[in-house]
Amino acid sequence: MNDFDLDTFIPYRLAVLAGKVSREFSRHYNERFGLSRAEWRVIAHLAASGPASVGEIHKRVDMDKSRVSRAATRLEGEGLLSKEDHPVDGRLVKLSLTPAGLQMMEELAQMANAYQAELLKRTGPGGLGLLAALERMGEDGD
Repeated sequence: MNDFDLDTFIPYRLAVLAGKVSREFSRHYNERFGLSRAEWRVIAHLAASGPASVGEIHKRVDMDKSRVSRAATRLEGEGLLSKEDHPVDGRLVKLSLTPAGLQMMEELAQMANAYQAELLKRTGPGGLGLLAALERMGEDGD
């Protein structure tokens, strides 16, 4: 027998928790707007960053380019984002939220902030420390 304990292995615990938290929050925006997790991530990224390419979103939200592209196509069909030729690289498109997408994001931001506050309550007094630790762990340049 070895001394490895899966239940205390941080990468495993983070992956399981991330999935649980993501599914829990996705129920909120899916019920209200019919958005998938991929669509939520694309909208949230564009709201935070401004216009971006599929590749830029892919790197930031840790999602396959094909999923980002499919989400963007659906969101474009719903009138929530627009696609334009990339100003520098003609092989790329630049994605931007439309006024309807920005309006939706206002409500999504309220939902996200309320969910964040709920999560911080659930973490107890160490919640802000957890946020700081996650920030430090994400600074590896990846």
